[in-house]
Amino acid sequence: MSVHNVLIVGGGFTGLTTAIALAQRDVKVTLVDKAPAWARVGHGLTIQGNALWVFKEIGVIDEVLEVGQAENGVTLYWADGRVMAEMPTPRTGGDDLPATIGALRPDLHEILVRKAEEHGVEIRLGLELTDFETDGDTATSVLSDGTRETWDIIVVADGIKSENRAKLGIAEDRAPSGLGIWRAVTSRLPEMTGGIAYPLDDSGAYKVGYTPVSEDQCYIFVLCPPERPDNGLEGWQEAQRLMANFHGPFDYLRESLGPDTFLNFQEIEWIFVEGPWNKGRVVALGEAVHAVPPLIAQGAAQCVEDALLFAEYMTAEDDFDEQLAAFHARRIPRIKGVVDASLQLANWELHPGTPDADPGRVMAEALVALVPEP
Repeated sequence: MSVHNVLIVGGGFTGLTTAIALAQRDVKVTLVDKAPAWARVGHGLTIQGNALWVFKEIGVIDEVLEVGQAENGVTLYWADGRVMAEMPTPRTGGDDLPATIGALRPDLHEILVRKAEEHGVEIRLGLELTDFETDGDTATSVLSDGTRETWDIIVVADGIKSENRAKLGIAEDRAPSGLGIWRAVTSRLPEMTGGIAYPLDDSGAYKVGYTPVSEDQCYIFVLCPPERPDNGLEGWQEAQRLMANFHGPFDYLRESLGPDTFLNFQEIEWIFVEGPWNKGRVVALGEAVHAVPPLIAQGAAQCVEDALLFAEYMTAEDDFDEQLAAFHARRIPRIKGVVDASLQLANWELHPGTPDADPGRVMAEALVALVPEP
């Protein structure tokens, strides 16, 4: 199959990684994003080893490790501060990479933007895909500025809220998980490595966790009901209220929140499209077709796996339909394992005290299943 020019819609991790991987294979890539300019916004992330493996393959691993904080395990706590277990994190990217890193989303995004530009990817900001047409071996885009252009492939990588997914004939749409999440970046003490705490009652958060993102900062998350109560509290005060019964290292984290802390609250939604991801030469990737509750920290990893593998299959010397079918068949079982584990964990969060609930086991088993290279 001969692929010369590709349009990518969406400049997140999926879109940028796809752009880099294709450009490294001598494909001319144009990427559009509706943002009028890149901005340093966003919280922290836990990046698993299989995502680090992708970053190694596209040549950005040194920069990623430099801005991140490596961790090879997580401490599980009861809410009163007692240690439940020390859980090593499976090395899903291989023994030569950390099991995980914590990093700030904008730092990783900037690394990917620089790498894309280095490989000649044309980035056009402030534009959206408003329509497309497919015709045999090509696809034509209509952008929000009225331009029409023809491509060998159009990649839709515009996230879980994709406005193009339905145009591909995909009936599935995002659905509620029953969970909400507060995210923040705040300070930490040097001895505080990654931790997750489980409640002893139902008076506050469903779960609280943190991941170091630098020597003195960490990303924290607070799982809670999906609706923010109208209780007159500022965001940092609401997060503190939800964390009130969590102790040990979580006392320090709770008190570190204040009026100047950057916090974000959102309902957690999910989607999993098992059927075809394409309409002709227009193909959806990443969270446009699979996004899950962030309970085993595999969202970004599965997106960048999509990107690298898609570039490999689409630049192979073979029929497009056959290559796309092979790509899809390879991705679905791997993603489904992540989806099933994440939804099981979400169900246990919503129903504490469920007999035989064992989140540590499910997390470990789901990650061990990802250890072979994608």
